[in-house]
Amino acid sequence: MQNRILGLHHITAIANNAKRNLDFYSQVLGLRLVKKTVNFDDPGTYHFYFGNETGTPGTILTFFPWEGIGSGTNGSGLATHIGYSVPKGSLEFWKNRLQQFNVNVVEGEIFGEKLISFKDPDGLQLQFIESSTPDDRKVWTTDDIKDENGLKGFHNVTLTLKKAGPTIKVLTDILGYDLQKQEGERYRFATDAIDTANLIDIIENDTIPTGRNAAGTNHHIAFRVKNDDILMEYREKVMAAGLSITPKIDRDYFYSLYFREPGGVLFEIATDNPGFTVDEPLNELGQNLKLPKEHEGLREKIEEVLPKLS
Repeated sequence: MQNRILGLHHITAIANNAKRNLDFYSQVLGLRLVKKTVNFDDPGTYHFYFGNETGTPGTILTFFPWEGIGSGTNGSGLATHIGYSVPKGSLEFWKNRLQQFNVNVVEGEIFGEKLISFKDPDGLQLQFIESSTPDDRKVWTTDDIKDENGLKGFHNVTLTLKKAGPTIKVLTDILGYDLQKQEGERYRFATDAIDTANLIDIIENDTIPTGRNAAGTNHHIAFRVKNDDILMEYREKVMAAGLSITPKIDRDYFYSLYFREPGGVLFEIATDNPGFTVDEPLNELGQNLKLPKEHEGLREKIEEVLPKLS
């Protein structure tokens, strides 16, 4: 089982303001800031990682907060909705809490699972879902958000596509997902290699305009593998399917490959190793600015240009 895709590793989105983004996810939603680093390709921009206590794969939502980038447009060719698993009975708590922060909440249901939908300050579409399957992942708690309400981690992610067929082929033939359910234009795919963060939904609708990446949209989604040996096995599978894929990239906390699936969504495959405690102890995660070794010599200049967070 371990040489399979183990569901979602992380999801990376774009924000317009670093402080506002940090405050919303750490204070309003109660996630732990697991890592405060920079965009390796643009070190004047933060890269925030939010998750549970250890930043377990399947709980990690990351952001590039590019100051003043402006709003993007959710649409076809993007991962449009992020679904978090929340404890049974907690939706009323979240509805009330979000409304206290002037966040508009819509109640709904998908495939028999109750949920609330809302947008973060940049317009990123989030869904809190009471999963129909058991989820025993340990939550990160705060003074305001306790065990009975805390976010468990990802439940699913939704891709919006003009044509689903070619993307479905990637999910099933390469990544090992199977069709679980379909209702109208919505498909749900699952992998049984893991019990949580293991769902990909697809909305197929050729009338939805193409999305544009900027603040309030998802940059990419990352699938999880155990280690870099398995990572490279998947590189061969992707290449054999005729898709272009990057060489292995060291992201300090995991190793990655990137490829764009036929529907336009940027996919990543990322490893569990080495994890977020490789450069700071568990009790200090997210407290200090961590730089990749190639940028450490520029620390003083980078700290001067990064936005203020307090």
